[in-house]
Amino acid sequence: MEPEILSQILIVAAVFLVAVLYSSVGHAGASGYLAVMALLSVAPNVSRPTALVLNIFVAAIAAFQFTRAGFFDWRIFLSFAAASVPFAFVGGMIVLPTSVHKILLGAVLLIAAARLAWSWTAEERQIVAPSVWLALILGALMGLLSGLTGVGGGIFLTPVLLLTGWTETKKAAGISAMFILVNSISGLLGNYAQISNLPSSVWAWIAAAIAGGFIGSTLGSQKFNSTTLRRVLSVVLVIAGLKLIFT
Repeated sequence: MEPEILSQILIVAAVFLVAVLYSSVGHAGASGYLAVMALLSVAPNVSRPTALVLNIFVAAIAAFQFTRAGFFDWRIFLSFAAASVPFAFVGGMIVLPTSVHKILLGAVLLIAAARLAWSWTAEERQIVAPSVWLALILGALMGLLSGLTGVGGGIFLTPVLLLTGWTETKKAAGISAMFILVNSISGLLGNYAQISNLPSSVWAWIAAAIAGGFIGSTLGSQKFNSTTLRRVLSVVLVIAGLKLIFT
């Protein structure tokens, strides 16, 4: 088998696995896709729009599955999304120097690794709705980082929602999925000029992401404990993050 064909098969398999694991917790997998592309030394002007495109498909599926299952809160979602969406667009328009982008993305991947490695819950805490102004400020920061790096922001939002006790675990997943969807769309629109850089094989990647998204979000919105698998994936994110920062 030719190396190029084998490489494409491995990428498709990696995208599928990432989509399954991330969508099971209401995420779309951007940090995982970016990690795979970072390990393959894909340029930022290709990896950022590609990750956002894959994010949109998987986040849409995850948002639908969790919302249909009753795990969603419009008030909390809108409190964060109202500011995050315009700032994601602004972030998507900004093209950072490659060296700065690598360090920023590397840091984001390390945060994502922590998010996957530890399963935070809020089931036993008293649920208290967040202040609208605080949610707007945090949403703006998350949106800007989302647009700059090509992630959807769920890796930032979910821990915040759970550690503060602003919502329960399953609803946090549903809110994050919708949050990722709108931020990914906004970030991609801001990054529209680089859509032409999408790889020719992106449709195969999208198909793998859709299949993985359906499986993962279906399991995640019901009963599925993927802690061990997600911790394995977190090691990959750490390796990719350190590679970006130090090479």
